[in-house]
Amino acid sequence: MKINLFDKSMSALSLLLLLAVIASLTVTANGCDEELSSVVRRRRTKSIKGCNIFKGSWVYDASYPLYDAKTCPFIGTGFDCQKNGRPDKYYLKYRWQPNGCDLRRFNGKALLERWRGKKIMFVGDSLSFNQWESLTCMLHSAVPQSKYTLVTKGTLSVFSFPEYETSVMMMKNGFLVDVISNQVGRVLNLDSIKTASTWLGVDVLIFNSYHWWTHRWDYFMVGGKLLKGMDHMKAFKIALTTWANWIDANIDTTKTQVFFQGISAAHMNGSEWKQPRAKFCRRQTRPVRGSVYAGGRHPGEAIIKSVLNNMKRPVHLLDITLLTQLRKDGHPSTYAGLKLVDCSHWCLPGVPDTWNQLLYSISIQQ
Repeated sequence: MKINLFDKSMSALSLLLLLAVIASLTVTANGCDEELSSVVRRRRTKSIKGCNIFKGSWVYDASYPLYDAKTCPFIGTGFDCQKNGRPDKYYLKYRWQPNGCDLRRFNGKALLERWRGKKIMFVGDSLSFNQWESLTCMLHSAVPQSKYTLVTKGTLSVFSFPEYETSVMMMKNGFLVDVISNQVGRVLNLDSIKTASTWLGVDVLIFNSYHWWTHRWDYFMVGGKLLKGMDHMKAFKIALTTWANWIDANIDTTKTQVFFQGISAAHMNGSEWKQPRAKFCRRQTRPVRGSVYAGGRHPGEAIIKSVLNNMKRPVHLLDITLLTQLRKDGHPSTYAGLKLVDCSHWCLPGVPDTWNQLLYSISIQQ
């Protein structure tokens, strides 16, 4: 049997081309900073059904950020890192890429149409505020000609689009349960939520509570008994269970969507990302490559998942821990406009925009 030399050379060329494509895909999958292969983009499924959108890595995307900080009048001083003198801009150019699927690109106008005539409320600490400010910027940039109002009274801030009859509110409440005062001072009442009445009649609720539980607190109350000193993670679980029981008893989740913002990572110890000489998050300009974080899991993660899994009503967990752990570069650091190093909150534009993209992806599937 004769073998045509031309056929042999073409076979060899085809093999080389195949190997080159495989190599290209491998480099991209391993977290190449500069670009995400268009071949990978085309071959990924566009549906998030059956895909864990919280497992993935950060990829460079030249089309980011999703809005310009200069055109958003709602960014607080502590989050506007460019205005506060941050010299690098690379941190603005990263997009969250789940393993095995693509997130839908955020469409603020479509979300406003979905939320037409509805009330949306964030309830939580300053990280909830970080996400709320991000969302106001994302929505405003989608409909820049639409009139808006922004009113703050006490612990409640209300951002509204009269054209869509939509309000996006922020209620500051870091513990969710009640804080009372008596003869010993401020006490955390772990089995009481008297302020929860403000959550009624809201169409979308996004809760958050964790970081305040890592701070010192002396007095707790459970079952009417005053306790001095208590393991904070044990107290957190009792309080979160109180919140969960209230949601189960009072919220009809066929009418109201309920979300819980997971634990947002802080970056205080460089050993957690294999840079033991790093001084907190200072001078960090790139994410951790890949999908694995050396620092391990937060103790609060298991508590949140356990409580939510035992609820009668469905609550969507925005499981943001891993994606925030990988973003050691996304904090204000020394560019918070204050004489401190902020390695807990996030620059805007930045990481909280992805939390809202996840919120959007889940919302429009319901």
